[in-house]
Amino acid sequence: LCGSTTFADYGCMLEIQQIEFLADGRSLVDTIGRQRFRVLRRGHRDGYNTADIEYLEDKKVAGEELEELQCLHESTYHLAQRFCEHGDVASRHILMQHGPLPEKEEDIQASADGPGWCWWLISILPLDPSYQLTLFSTTSLRARLAQLQRILTALLHAHPGGPPPPLHGPRGQV
Repeated sequence: LCGSTTFADYGCMLEIQQIEFLADGRSLVDTIGRQRFRVLRRGHRDGYNTADIEYLEDKKVAGEELEELQCLHESTYHLAQRFCEHGDVASRHILMQHGPLPEKEEDIQASADGPGWCWWLISILPLDPSYQLTLFSTTSLRARLAQLQRILTALLHAHPGGPPPPLHGPRGQV
Protein backbone atom coordinates (compact mmCIF):
# COMPACT_ATOMS: atom_id res chain seq x y z
CA LEU A 1 0.00 0.00 0.00
CA CYS A 2 1.22 3.48 -0.77
CA GLY A 3 0.63 6.21 1.79
CA SER A 4 -2.97 6.51 2.96
CA THR A 5 -4.49 4.87 -0.11
CA THR A 6 -6.31 1.57 0.12
CA PHE A 7 -4.35 -0.14 -2.65
CA ALA A 8 -1.04 0.20 -4.46
CA ASP A 9 -0.29 2.67 -7.24
CA TYR A 10 0.68 -0.21 -9.54
CA GLY A 11 -0.95 -3.55 -10.20
CA CYS A 12 -1.28 -6.44 -12.58
CA MET A 13 -4.25 -7.94 -14.39
CA LEU A 14 -4.48 -11.61 -13.53
CA GLU A 15 -5.55 -14.43 -15.79
CA ILE A 16 -7.29 -17.24 -13.93
CA GLN A 17 -5.66 -20.56 -14.77
CA GLN A 18 -7.69 -22.83 -12.49
CA ILE A 19 -10.27 -22.60 -9.70
CA GLU A 20 -10.88 -25.24 -7.06
CA PHE A 21 -14.01 -24.76 -4.94
CA LEU A 22 -13.59 -26.06 -1.40
CA ALA A 23 -16.32 -27.62 0.75
CA ASP A 24 -16.18 -24.79 3.30
CA GLY A 25 -17.07 -22.17 0.65
CA ARG A 26 -13.55 -20.94 0.02
CA SER A 27 -11.79 -21.27 -3.32
CA LEU A 28 -8.22 -21.90 -4.42
CA VAL A 29 -7.54 -19.72 -7.42
CA ASP A 30 -4.42 -20.25 -9.56
CA THR A 31 -3.56 -17.14 -11.57
CA ILE A 32 -0.81 -15.72 -13.72
CA GLY A 33 -0.01 -12.04 -14.19
CA ARG A 34 -0.64 -10.71 -17.69
CA GLN A 35 -0.61 -6.90 -17.89
CA ARG A 36 0.96 -4.35 -15.55
CA PHE A 37 -0.84 -1.08 -14.95
CA ARG A 38 -0.54 2.21 -13.09
CA VAL A 39 -3.45 3.66 -11.15
CA LEU A 40 -4.42 7.09 -12.47
CA ARG A 41 -7.49 7.80 -10.30
CA ARG A 42 -9.15 5.98 -7.43
CA GLY A 43 -12.84 5.71 -6.75
CA HIS A 44 -15.48 3.82 -4.82
CA ARG A 45 -18.62 2.21 -6.21
CA ASP A 46 -21.17 -0.10 -4.62
CA GLY A 47 -18.84 -0.73 -1.69
CA TYR A 48 -15.85 -1.62 -3.89
CA ASN A 49 -12.65 0.20 -4.67
CA THR A 50 -12.36 1.22 -8.32
CA ALA A 51 -9.61 2.78 -10.39
CA ASP A 52 -8.89 4.30 -13.76
CA ILE A 53 -5.69 2.70 -14.99
CA GLU A 54 -3.04 3.02 -17.66
CA TYR A 55 -1.35 -0.13 -18.94
CA LEU A 56 2.46 -0.19 -18.72
CA GLU A 57 4.67 -1.39 -21.51
CA ASP A 58 8.45 -1.72 -21.65
CA LYS A 59 10.18 0.69 -24.00
CA LYS A 60 11.42 -1.09 -27.14
CA VAL A 61 15.00 -0.67 -28.33
CA ALA A 62 16.73 -1.50 -31.62
CA GLY A 63 20.15 -1.81 -33.25
CA GLU A 64 23.21 -1.61 -31.04
CA GLU A 65 21.08 -0.87 -27.98
CA LEU A 66 19.15 -4.12 -28.56
CA GLU A 67 22.41 -6.07 -28.93
CA GLU A 68 23.65 -4.66 -25.61
CA LEU A 69 20.29 -5.47 -24.01
CA GLN A 70 20.49 -9.07 -25.26
CA CYS A 71 23.98 -9.44 -23.75
CA LEU A 72 22.71 -8.07 -20.43
CA HIS A 73 19.75 -10.46 -20.65
CA GLU A 74 22.04 -13.47 -21.26
CA SER A 75 24.40 -12.65 -18.41
CA THR A 76 21.56 -11.93 -15.96
CA TYR A 77 19.79 -15.18 -16.88
CA HIS A 78 23.06 -17.07 -16.31
CA LEU A 79 23.30 -15.53 -12.81
CA ALA A 80 19.65 -16.50 -12.16
CA GLN A 81 20.47 -20.09 -13.13
CA ARG A 82 23.43 -20.11 -10.73
CA PHE A 83 21.23 -18.68 -7.97
CA CYS A 84 18.60 -21.38 -8.55
CA GLU A 85 21.18 -24.19 -8.49
CA HIS A 86 21.68 -23.88 -4.73
CA GLY A 87 20.71 -27.29 -3.37
CA ASP A 88 19.63 -25.98 0.04
CA VAL A 89 16.28 -26.35 1.77
CA ALA A 90 15.19 -22.81 0.84
CA SER A 91 15.83 -23.47 -2.87
CA ARG A 92 13.90 -26.74 -2.79
CA HIS A 93 11.01 -24.94 -1.08
CA ILE A 94 11.04 -22.22 -3.76
CA LEU A 95 10.96 -24.81 -6.53
CA MET A 96 8.07 -26.63 -4.86
CA GLN A 97 6.14 -23.38 -4.37
CA HIS A 98 6.94 -21.54 -7.62
CA GLY A 99 8.25 -24.19 -9.99
CA PRO A 100 11.60 -24.06 -11.79
CA LEU A 101 13.18 -20.99 -13.37
CA PRO A 102 11.26 -20.39 -16.61
CA GLU A 103 13.08 -20.79 -19.91
CA LYS A 104 14.49 -17.76 -21.70
CA GLU A 105 12.30 -16.34 -24.43
CA GLU A 106 13.82 -16.06 -27.91
CA ASP A 107 12.56 -12.50 -28.43
CA ILE A 108 13.16 -10.54 -25.23
CA GLN A 109 10.88 -7.73 -26.42
CA ALA A 110 7.97 -9.92 -27.60
CA SER A 111 5.95 -9.24 -24.45
CA ALA A 112 5.00 -5.73 -23.35
CA ASP A 113 6.32 -6.75 -19.92
CA GLY A 114 9.63 -8.28 -20.97
CA PRO A 115 10.82 -11.82 -20.29
CA GLY A 116 8.61 -13.87 -17.98
CA TRP A 117 11.54 -15.35 -16.08
CA CYS A 118 12.35 -11.86 -14.69
CA TRP A 119 8.97 -11.69 -12.97
CA TRP A 120 9.35 -15.21 -11.60
CA LEU A 121 12.75 -14.22 -10.20
CA ILE A 122 11.47 -10.99 -8.67
CA SER A 123 8.76 -12.98 -6.89
CA ILE A 124 11.21 -15.44 -5.29
CA LEU A 125 14.13 -13.14 -4.40
CA PRO A 126 14.40 -11.94 -0.78
CA LEU A 127 13.35 -8.37 -1.62
CA ASP A 128 11.43 -5.79 0.33
CA PRO A 129 7.94 -5.41 -1.22
CA SER A 130 8.51 -1.69 -1.87
CA TYR A 131 11.61 -2.56 -3.89
CA GLN A 132 9.67 -5.23 -5.78
CA LEU A 133 7.14 -2.53 -6.63
CA THR A 134 9.93 -0.30 -7.94
CA LEU A 135 11.07 -3.11 -10.26
CA PHE A 136 7.47 -3.83 -11.20
CA SER A 137 6.75 -0.22 -12.17
CA THR A 138 9.79 0.39 -14.35
CA THR A 139 9.25 0.37 -18.11
CA SER A 140 12.93 -0.14 -18.91
CA LEU A 141 13.95 -3.77 -19.37
CA ARG A 142 17.58 -2.62 -19.24
CA ALA A 143 17.08 -1.01 -15.81
CA ARG A 144 15.21 -4.07 -14.48
CA LEU A 145 17.88 -6.49 -15.73
CA ALA A 146 20.69 -4.31 -14.35
CA GLN A 147 19.05 -4.28 -10.91
CA LEU A 148 18.47 -8.04 -11.01
CA GLN A 149 22.10 -8.57 -12.02
CA ARG A 150 23.29 -6.42 -9.12
CA ILE A 151 21.06 -8.28 -6.64
CA LEU A 152 22.04 -11.74 -7.91
CA THR A 153 25.73 -10.87 -7.90
CA ALA A 154 25.49 -9.66 -4.31
CA LEU A 155 23.61 -12.78 -3.21
CA LEU A 156 25.97 -15.16 -4.99
CA HIS A 157 29.12 -13.46 -3.69
CA ALA A 158 27.85 -13.14 -0.14
CA HIS A 159 27.07 -16.85 0.21
CA PRO A 160 28.54 -18.82 -2.70
CA GLY A 161 27.89 -22.21 -1.12
CA GLY A 162 24.87 -21.67 1.07
CA PRO A 163 21.43 -20.15 1.12
CA PRO A 164 21.32 -16.42 0.39
CA PRO A 165 20.19 -14.08 3.16
CA PRO A 166 17.70 -11.25 2.53
CA LEU A 167 19.32 -8.16 1.01
CA HIS A 168 19.32 -5.16 3.31
CA GLY A 169 19.58 -1.58 2.20
CA PRO A 170 19.81 1.58 4.31
CA ARG A 171 16.11 1.32 5.21
CA GLY A 172 15.72 -2.45 5.55
CA GLN A 173 15.55 -5.17 2.95
CA VAL A 174 16.35 -4.28 -0.65
